[in-house]
Amino acid sequence: MPAVAASSLKLPTAPVLAASPMEAVWLSEDGELETFRLLDRRAPQDLAQKIRTTLPILCHGPSVARRIRIDPFPALDLLELFAFVYPARFCIPTPGGLAQELGLPTPAGVEDAPAVLFRCMTRMLSDLKDRVHGADVPRIAMAMARAGWAWGPSVLAALGQEQDDGLRAPTSGLDAWKRLAEWREQAPPPPPGDRPVQPDEARFRLATLLGEGAEERRAQSDYASAVCHAFAPRDHEGAPNFVMAEAGTGVGKTLGYIAPASIWAEKNEAPIWLSTYTRNLQQQIDEELSRLVPDPRLKSERVVIRKGRENYICLLNFEEATRTVAVNRAGAIPLGLIARWISATRSGDMTGGDFPSWLSDILGTRATLGLTDRRGECIYSACSHFSRCFIEHGIRRARRADLVVANHALVMVQAARGGVDPAGRVNRYVFDEGHHVFDAADGAFSAHLSGQETAELRRWLRGTEAQGRGRARGLKKRIEDLATEGASREALEDILAAAASLPSEGWRQRTTEGRPTGPAEALLHRIRQQVYARARGADGPYDLEVETGEPVPGLLEAAGDLHEALNRILLPAKRLTKALAARMDEESEELDTASRSRIEAAVRSLEHRCLATVQAWMDMLTALGEGTPDAFVDWFAVSRMDGRDVDVGMYRHWVDPMTPFSDIVARPAHGVLITSATLTDGSGDVDADWHSAEARTGAVHLDYPALRVRVSSPFDYPKQTRVLIVTDVRKDSLDQVAGAYRELFRASGGGALGLFTAISRLRAVYNRIVQPLEEGGLPLYAQHIDNLNLSSLTEIFRSEEDSSLLGTDAMRDGVDVPGRSLRLLVFDRVPWPRPTILHKARRGMFGAKSYDDAVTRLRLKQAFGRLVRRGDDRGVFVLLDPMTPTRLLGAFPEGVSVERVGLAEAVAATREFLADGDLKEDGQQP
Repeated sequence: MPAVAASSLKLPTAPVLAASPMEAVWLSEDGELETFRLLDRRAPQDLAQKIRTTLPILCHGPSVARRIRIDPFPALDLLELFAFVYPARFCIPTPGGLAQELGLPTPAGVEDAPAVLFRCMTRMLSDLKDRVHGADVPRIAMAMARAGWAWGPSVLAALGQEQDDGLRAPTSGLDAWKRLAEWREQAPPPPPGDRPVQPDEARFRLATLLGEGAEERRAQSDYASAVCHAFAPRDHEGAPNFVMAEAGTGVGKTLGYIAPASIWAEKNEAPIWLSTYTRNLQQQIDEELSRLVPDPRLKSERVVIRKGRENYICLLNFEEATRTVAVNRAGAIPLGLIARWISATRSGDMTGGDFPSWLSDILGTRATLGLTDRRGECIYSACSHFSRCFIEHGIRRARRADLVVANHALVMVQAARGGVDPAGRVNRYVFDEGHHVFDAADGAFSAHLSGQETAELRRWLRGTEAQGRGRARGLKKRIEDLATEGASREALEDILAAAASLPSEGWRQRTTEGRPTGPAEALLHRIRQQVYARARGADGPYDLEVETGEPVPGLLEAAGDLHEALNRILLPAKRLTKALAARMDEESEELDTASRSRIEAAVRSLEHRCLATVQAWMDMLTALGEGTPDAFVDWFAVSRMDGRDVDVGMYRHWVDPMTPFSDIVARPAHGVLITSATLTDGSGDVDADWHSAEARTGAVHLDYPALRVRVSSPFDYPKQTRVLIVTDVRKDSLDQVAGAYRELFRASGGGALGLFTAISRLRAVYNRIVQPLEEGGLPLYAQHIDNLNLSSLTEIFRSEEDSSLLGTDAMRDGVDVPGRSLRLLVFDRVPWPRPTILHKARRGMFGAKSYDDAVTRLRLKQAFGRLVRRGDDRGVFVLLDPMTPTRLLGAFPEGVSVERVGLAEAVAATREFLADGDLKEDGQQP
C-alpha cells in the first residue's frame, strides 16, 4: 500500500499517552515529551488533570487507565481505529504489537511508544484512504461520527467524506445483515459408510501432510498407524473401538490423528468430530488443517469449527440493538465496529474466531459478547435473519463436512440432547487434550439449583419483565404463533404463571437481607443461612460450602414448597411439549419445512432447558428429605467475588461423571480416540497408571477393553530441562515467595511464567515484584490485574521475549508458547486438589491419597509440558515448596534430574543453564 504523507490526512490534534507499570509518557501536541513516575503519589493526579482537558491517543484504554491508576476515561484508542480499518483482523494490543502488525519499527521502551503510536495512526488512516471501499464503509463511519466517535472526523476525511447534517436515520449504515449472503437448504446427505482405514494409508497421508523434504518422525508415523483402530468397523453394539493414546510433547499427535480421520471421512462420506478442551485449541487444530486443505474456499466446505450458540453473534440481537440508537446515539460507535466485523468475518464466531478479543475489553462485554445467543432465545425460522444466520449456516455446513472441530462441552451437551447430528451420521470422535474429558463431563452432566440458574429460567420463560431492562424474548413471544390451539395455549399460559415463583430481579439482595419473595427465594435464603452458620472462613473473600445434612429450621419446608412450585411448571411444560409434537404428526401434510423445524426446535428447547432442568431440581429437593443417591454428591454453597456474594444454591454432581459419558457419548459411537500428552500420571506403576487413566476417560465402564497406545516424546528432556525444588523459601511468607519470583525472573532474563494456586497470592506477589522487574527492563503482566483478557495476555507474553506473566494454576495447561518466550516456569507451591465436598466424595471412590497424588502429578506434568514445545527449546521448572513429596516426582520425564536446592543455588543454576545457548548447534531440529 503506498504511503500517504501525514500532511494530506486530517490527523487529530491530540497528545499521545503510553504507560508501563512504572512510568507514563505524554507526548504533547507540540512534540514535548513528559515522563511521569507512577510511584509518585502525585503522578496519577497530574495525569488526570491533563486528561480532563483533552482526548489522548493511546493503545488499549482500559489497560492504560489501570496502569496510571485512574478510572477509565474517553480517549482516541488506536485499537478502535484498527478494528474499523482492518475488520476481522487481530493484532497484539500493545504499542509494539500494533506496530508489528502494521509493519512499523517497534518501540525500544515506553519512552519511544508515543512516537510509534503516532506513526501507527498515520499508517492506518493512510491505508483507509488508499483502500477500495464498499458503499457501506462511509455510511458506517458517518453513523459513528454522528454519535460522537472521536475518530469520526479523521476517518471521514480519509474516506473523502464530509459529515452530513444529521438528517439520515441514526441506524443508517449499521444494517450489516443486509449485505450477507443467504444459505440454501440441501437434500439430506447419504448414511455413512463403514470402510476401515489401514495403517499404511494413515502413514502415507501423514507423509503427504508433512510435505516433501520434511524430517521423518518415526514416532508420529507409528502414532498415526496405531490409532487407526478407532476408525475400524465395530464388532458389537454398544462396544466402540476405544483407543487411549498418550503421545509425548513433540510427537505431533494433531497431524497424527488428522491423517486417519481425514481418510475415514473421505472414504465413508461422513463427518468426524475432532474435539478439544478450549476454544483457543480449536483454532490451533483449524490452523493445522490448512495443511490438509490449503485452499480457503475448499477448506470452508470440508472443515467446520463448531461451538455452542452462545459463541456466535445473533443477527436479530444486533438488529434490535441498532434500533436503540435513536434513543442512545452513542450506541452507534460499538455497533459500527461490530457492523464492520460482520461484513468481514468468516464464521460470526466472537470467542476465539476472527473477532479481536481485546475489542470486548474496550467496548464492554454487553456491547460485544452481549450480542450473542447466550440465553437460548432463538426463534429459528421465524427470524427474519434465519437464512443468513451464522449459527444455522455452520450447523448445515457441519453435516456435509469431512472434519468438524468442536469442543468437549459441546459434544457432551449435544450427545445428551439426542446426538451431535440429528441424522445420526456422526459415529466417530477424537478427543484431543483427553485428560480434560473428565472435567468436561463433570460440568456437562451436573445440576445447579442456584439463584442465578433459577432466575435465568424465569427470564427464559417470561422474558424481560422490568421496563427498559433488556431485550430478552420470553417463551410466549418465541412460540405463541405455534401454540395456537386451546390445549397448547392454555399450557403456555400455565407455564408463564407458574414461573412467577422463580427468583425475580433483586433476588440476591432480598435473600441476603432475609426478606425473600416466593418459594425459590425462601429456599435460597435458608441455604445461605446454613452455609454462613457452618462454613469455615465466612469472613473471608472465598466461596463457601457445607453439606446438606441436618438442615437448619425451615429449610425442608421451603424445599417442599419449591418442589410443588416447580411441579406447577413441569406439568404444563409436558403438556405443551406433547401438544407441539402432536401437531407435527396431525398436520404433517400441511406444515411447511420452516414451521416443522421451528416446532422441532421448540420441543427440543422445552425438553432440555425446562423439563430436564426442572426435573433435576425436583430430584435434588426430594433428596434433602430422603438422602442423596450413591452416584451423586450434593452440597450447599455461596459463590463470592472479592468478598461479595454473587450466587447461592444447591449443587449436584456425579461422583464419577464418566458414567454418563460412557452411556451417552461412548457406547453409541463406533469409534472413540482419546489422546493427550498426559493421560497417565507417572506413579511408577505402569499398570496402575493406565488403570487410573481408564477411570478418567470412562474406558472402565465399557464392555470391552480399550486399546492402549503410548508414543514417547522425541525431546531430550534431561539435556533440555532442569527441575529445581527450592528448600529454603517459606511458602506461607509472601515476602519470601515474592523475593524468590523476583530473583528467578531476573536470572532468566524474563520469559517466565509464574503459576499460583490462589489469586490473592498472585496479586500480593505482583505488587511486590513489578517495580524491580520493570526497572530492570523486564515487563511483567498478570492475570486478574491487567485489564486484558487471557487470550490477549498470552499473545503479549508470546510476542515479548523478555516479558513475564503471572497466572493462576488453571493456565498450566492453556498456554502454548514455543521458543525463548517461555524458558522458566515457577509454581508457588504444590498444586494439590482443593479440599472441597466434591473432591472428598471422589477421594472415597477413586482411592483417597493415591487419587490426590495422581491429580497432583498430572497437574505438574501438564505444567512441565509447557516448557519444551520444540526441539531447540530449553527450560527450567521451579517449585517453591520444600514439602514436595518424592512420590510426586514421577510427573517429570524419565532421566530428568530433580534437585532440592536453596534459593541462591536455584537462581545461579537458572542463570547458568539458560545462558548456555540453544540446542541447534547440537544438530537438533525444532
